[in-house]
Amino acid sequence: MSATSAAKAPQQGFFGHPKGLSTLFFTELWERFSYYGMKAILAYYLYYSVSEGGLGVDKSAALSLVAIYGSSVYMAGVGGGWLADRVFGSQRAVLYGGALIMLGHIALALPIGLAGVYLGLILIVLGTGLLKPNVSNIVGGLYDEHDPRRDGGFSIFYMGVNLGAFVAPLVCGFLGQEVNWHLGFGAAAVGMALGLVQYQLGRKNLGEASDRPANPLPDEHRGLIIGRIAGVSAAVVVVLVLLIVLGVLSGEGMVNLLSVLSVVLPVVYFTVMMRSAKTTPVERTRLVAYIPLFVAAVIFWLLYEQTSTVIAAFADTSVRNSIFGIEFPPSFFQSINPVMIIVLAPVFAFLWTKLGTRQPATPRKFSGGLLFIGLSFLVAMAASQSGGPDDKVSPLWLVLVFFVMTCGELLLSPVGLSVTTKLAPRAFAAQTMGLFFLSSAAGQGVGAQVVKLYSDDSSVVYFGVLGAIAIGLGVLLLVLSPRIKALMQGVD
Repeated sequence: MSATSAAKAPQQGFFGHPKGLSTLFFTELWERFSYYGMKAILAYYLYYSVSEGGLGVDKSAALSLVAIYGSSVYMAGVGGGWLADRVFGSQRAVLYGGALIMLGHIALALPIGLAGVYLGLILIVLGTGLLKPNVSNIVGGLYDEHDPRRDGGFSIFYMGVNLGAFVAPLVCGFLGQEVNWHLGFGAAAVGMALGLVQYQLGRKNLGEASDRPANPLPDEHRGLIIGRIAGVSAAVVVVLVLLIVLGVLSGEGMVNLLSVLSVVLPVVYFTVMMRSAKTTPVERTRLVAYIPLFVAAVIFWLLYEQTSTVIAAFADTSVRNSIFGIEFPPSFFQSINPVMIIVLAPVFAFLWTKLGTRQPATPRKFSGGLLFIGLSFLVAMAASQSGGPDDKVSPLWLVLVFFVMTCGELLLSPVGLSVTTKLAPRAFAAQTMGLFFLSSAAGQGVGAQVVKLYSDDSSVVYFGVLGAIAIGLGVLLLVLSPRIKALMQGVD
């Protein structure tokens, strides 16, 4: 963003940062509240029996649906970034996205069974695809490129993410599991509504930060291109609905289709970048270096994102949900990870600062991420072995699982986007956010198939095999790190 545009946003008013940061902080807090609140109870609502107020869906199918929903959110982020860049501008994209998310949670809050689930998830996927990549873009737009407050501003912003993620399972989980499922989903809708209201009231503080499309479609072709996109999108939706209604494509078939798409999309991305005439020889070499890092991220997210599927199911059936005699819903366990991030992130930041130039290179950090996420699954395996059919394990086991998992996240996730922006070809720089999102999309897309293998009886083998695979790949990446670092051509 230019210095002139940044100056048009009020530059003081929120802990020494631009006043607009407050607007975006609370927008993201409430959006993440709605996202994680709903996700904390979705699997339970799907597979709990009808007598328990749930829908009685087969557990493996329910876990698979939750996983593919997460994958779809990140795939939609690619389209949301393009629409903001070429059509809406990021500010309007956030507004439209938030409205769709709110409507999606309202659909889930209505007692209309699976129809409400499918409608709600589709709306939330579309809305999050618009909001998620663009709200971060606006944060960056509040600052001049060389503003020393920029990194601190993002740190404050991401604190809002974790605060929302921490509170959400406590509120939505309690209402959903202890009172009524639809009240839990309704609370998520109220959260997003609050976020939208304060976003509109504070939007004046954003100035011109990402207010207009960065690379708008030519006026003479704008209507034609948008019309074609809308027409093709509507046709795809109609065809899919007809296939499902006619019984040609089942819910499981749709999950399988999206799983394949989640893997195909990044393959297409890499192929286009590799073969582009705009990609220089040095950039092509760097792209080769990025591929193993991208694959490592896919494996990491495959395991990490099972916190709301397999780990949630394990917590439900195999972990004591009480401390000092006080019982709580299993969904409360979903609040542990954001607390761990809030506590451990400053520790890792201090560690990297202390090490300075002696800190591990990016490939070694990715390797560490895989080693820790694999170890967390081995801890879950040990927890599975320590319990029995009528003997649930201590909740401290899950605390340890999340602690180890969060250490892995802090090794891999913060540097993931950074290294993506450094290694992606300059001609594709605007699409690097979407490229990094696709690692999570692919991980969860593959995960939608993997979680089908989980059951209470197979938990030891399930956690053990996945943990061993992640650790094995982490060791392999560690061995290859010097070669990958050489291919990065001077990029740290």
